[in-house]
Amino acid sequence: MSIINILDNETINLIAAGEVVERPSSVVKELVENALDAGSDKITIEIKAGGKDLIRVTDNGLGIYKDDIPKAFMRHATSKIKTADDLSAVLSMGFRGEALSSISQVSKTELTTKRAGDLLGSHVNIDGGEMGPVEDIGAPDGTTIIIRNLFYNTPARLKFLKSETSETGAVFDVIQHLSLARPDVAFRFISNGKERIATTGRGDVKEVIYRIYGRETSNELVPIDHKDEIGHIYGYLGTPSENRASRNQETYFINNRYVKNPDITNGIEEGYKEYLMQHKFPFCVLHIDLDTEELDVNVHPAKLEVRFFEGNKIFDFVSKAVTDALHDHEMIASVKLDKEADKDKAEKVHTPEFFEKARLEEEKGENDDSVNASEDFFNDDTDQAVPEDVISEKEPLKTHGDIFAIDFDGPGDEPVITKSPEYTENKTAGAETESQRKPMTPAFQQMTFIEKEDRVLSKKAASRYRIIGQIFDTYWIIQYSDSVYFIDQHAAHEKVNYERIMKRMLKDEKHSQLLMPPIVVSLSGSEYTVFEENREHFEKIGFICDEAGGYEIALRGIPHELYFNEPKQLFMSLLNELSNNQGKTAPKDILSNIATMACKASVKGGDHLTDDEIHTLIDELLACDNPYHCPHGRPTIFSMTRTELEKKFKRIVD
Repeated sequence: MSIINILDNETINLIAAGEVVERPSSVVKELVENALDAGSDKITIEIKAGGKDLIRVTDNGLGIYKDDIPKAFMRHATSKIKTADDLSAVLSMGFRGEALSSISQVSKTELTTKRAGDLLGSHVNIDGGEMGPVEDIGAPDGTTIIIRNLFYNTPARLKFLKSETSETGAVFDVIQHLSLARPDVAFRFISNGKERIATTGRGDVKEVIYRIYGRETSNELVPIDHKDEIGHIYGYLGTPSENRASRNQETYFINNRYVKNPDITNGIEEGYKEYLMQHKFPFCVLHIDLDTEELDVNVHPAKLEVRFFEGNKIFDFVSKAVTDALHDHEMIASVKLDKEADKDKAEKVHTPEFFEKARLEEEKGENDDSVNASEDFFNDDTDQAVPEDVISEKEPLKTHGDIFAIDFDGPGDEPVITKSPEYTENKTAGAETESQRKPMTPAFQQMTFIEKEDRVLSKKAASRYRIIGQIFDTYWIIQYSDSVYFIDQHAAHEKVNYERIMKRMLKDEKHSQLLMPPIVVSLSGSEYTVFEENREHFEKIGFICDEAGGYEIALRGIPHELYFNEPKQLFMSLLNELSNNQGKTAPKDILSNIATMACKASVKGGDHLTDDEIHTLIDELLACDNPYHCPHGRPTIFSMTRTELEKKFKRIVD
C-alpha cells in the first residue's frame, strides 16, 4: 500500500493560498501592488472588521481584457515575466502570479473591470475558487476587487486571525509603506466607513510623511540625497530628537519596493551611531535605487526580504550617505510650548505608533482599558466620516447606477466616493464635506523647512553669541540672534575629548601623558593573553606599556585626554571589556569604550567654570565634527526662541 499521495488541485491551491494569504493585510498588499503595476495613480482601499468581513480595492488603472479574466485567476499566471531570465530584471511590485488565484481560493471574490476605450466593462464572481460566468456590465475605467468573508472555507486560518484592532493596524502598515513608496499615487484608506489615510499623489514624500506621522515628525526631517557608482539613496532622516524605541520606523525601499535587509539596517544605524543613545533607533524614510543585477528579490514568499551579492558595499554606501547628511545639518532641538506640544500629540492619534501600541497592549494583555480605548477609536464619530452604505453588503449589482465608483475630478483633484444616482440625491448628514476632502491641510501649507545659514556652533557665529552665564554649575546659557541656547558642560567636554582621541587614531598620532612613577598592573593569565592580542590597539590610542615580569604590566603613560581618570582603573576597564567580547572586532570594542573614558575625564555637572574656561570649551566644541551630541547620543545643546518666551509671558497671544 502506497504511503505517498498525490494531492488534488483543491488541496494544492489551499496550501498555496496559505503561503501567500496570511491575513487581511496580505490580501490588501497583493491587490494594491497589482493596481500599481496596472499603472494606477489613484487607489482607494476600504475594509470592514479589520478586513475579515470585507476588503475593497478600487483603482483607475489599465483594467483587464475580458478574455484574460479567467487566466488572471489561474496559478502562476502573470503579465510580468515570461522566462527565468526575466527574474533578474523584475521592477514591478509582484511577479509570481499567485495572488488572485490564492485570494479567490479562500474568500468570496467579486471583480469588476473595464479598459479605457471599451464600451462596457466585465464582471465575475469567484466563490472559493469556483468562477462564475464573465458578464458585461457598465463600469468606470479601472478595476474594483471586493473580497468578502476571508477564510470562510478554512476555519483553522480564520481562528488564528487577531482582533480587529490588530488586523486594521496591519493593513494600516501596508498602506503606509505603499504610500511612502509611491508618493506619486493618491491613496485613500477607509476603515469601517471612516477615512484613515489620504494622500494627494503629488510626488512629495514629505507631504506623505506629514499625513501619516503628523506635523511634529515632518518638522524634524533632514533631507538626504547621495549618489555614486553603487546607486542612489534619497529621502528623509529624522533628527535625533525624533528617535524611536524600536526599529519599526526605519522604513526604506529598494527600487520602490518595501523590504527588510540587515546590511541596510546596520548601515542606517551606523550613520546614526554618534547621534542616538543606546537602545534608541532612528526614524527614516529612504528610497534606494540599485541595479537589479546587484540583488536577488526572489528569496521571500512575500518579497519582503532581499539579498545582496556584496552586502558590505551596500553597508558602506548607506552608512556614508546617512553620516554625511546628518553632519551637514544643524542638530539643535527647540523647546516647544505646552500648547504646541499638545496639538502635535493630538495630531498623532492616527499614526502608526497608535496601532503599534494597541497591538502590543493586546498581545501582552496588560492594559484592558487601553485596548478598549483603541477599539473605541474605530467608532469615533469625530473622525472624517464616509457614509456607511458606501460599503455595501448586497449581492453583486448589475447596472452601472448601482456599481461602486470613484470620481477622480473631486475638489483638489482628490477621489470622491459615489454610488447610485439615488444615493447622490439623498446624501446623509454623515457625508464627507468639501473641507474634509482638502488635499492639504493649512498646517502643512504653513510649514517651512529652512536650513539656518549661520550655525550657532560654528566659528563664523562665535563672534556674535554672548555668554549669559552658568546655572546650577552645570549648564551654560548663551544668547545668539533671536534665540537662547542651553549647553550641558559635561556633554560638551565629553564630546571634545572623544573627537580628539578619534582624530588622533585616524592620523595614527600618539599623545600620551607620562606617569611618574609607572603604575604596575597585575593580570591573570587570560587577561594577559587578551592584552597581548590587543597590545597594538592600546598603544595606538596612547597607552605606553612595558613588561614588568610574569603577568605584570608597567603603565608608563596613558592617553593625554584621559589623564584625569584613575590610570589603573581605566586600563583594566578597557581590558575587561575586551575579555568579555572575545571574538568581536577589537578596535570596535575599544572605540565604544573611548566614549566611557571620555566621559570619566570630562568636567562634571556641579563643577564651577569661569567665563574664560567656558569660552575655551565652546571654541573646542565648535571644532567638533558633530558638536550636537555626546558620544552616548545625549544632546549637548537645545534652544528656545524669543517668540516662545514672549508667548510664555503673554507678550504674544495666540
